[in-house]
Amino acid sequence: MHKLSFIIPTLNEEEYFTQQQPFLQSLLQQGHEIIVVDGGSTDKSVVTAKSIGCICISTKPSRGYQLRVGAEKSTYPILVFMHADTTLPSSGIDSILKVMSTHKVDWGRFNVVFTNQKYIFKIIAWFMNKRSCLSGIVTGDHTLFVKRSTYFERGGFSDIPIMEDIEFSKRLKKYSHPACLNETVTTSSRRWEQQGVIKTIILMWRLRILFYFGVPVEKLAKQYYSS
Repeated sequence: MHKLSFIIPTLNEEEYFTQQQPFLQSLLQQGHEIIVVDGGSTDKSVVTAKSIGCICISTKPSRGYQLRVGAEKSTYPILVFMHADTTLPSSGIDSILKVMSTHKVDWGRFNVVFTNQKYIFKIIAWFMNKRSCLSGIVTGDHTLFVKRSTYFERGGFSDIPIMEDIEFSKRLKKYSHPACLNETVTTSSRRWEQQGVIKTIILMWRLRILFYFGVPVEKLAKQYYSS
């Protein structure tokens, strides 16, 4: 079986590493590697990740740069970019390997569901999944996977603090549409709960529109992290 390189950008995710220790250890026991790229956590994220067996790298706090550094340190032929608060389905690895070998695709993503099971979050997830598959744009919540060779041929993630997933997806889809797996990764709904559903939707779409019209990503990042 092919081995996968999981790349996880982090900033103060100690709680989630503790909660997901069994899941992460199961990946390591199967022979995959987990590269945690930390952007300057002030909690015990790095210590906890190291205790699990993850490879840990410290960088500046810029998600695009963190993902880029993680990919450069990877060793296996398929890269999986996953948020710290996201969990793969039990059949996730088999699904990645199957679609990459059987259908000869270069990259893809999962559908997403939230930890909060309220109806509003199911609606949000449905729209996110439909939009992603129709547009070919994969955001971080969907857990993007890509052949390592394709990743580097297409230039990889840019060193930008926000919108790195959208920017990279646009470059990838010029060559092929992503494989849209119907299986779901489960991701935390904490930001939506903390900031409010309507406020978060408005913020996300405003940032996307501003990004489309060329507003510098540094300004977008300030808006995102100050909201």
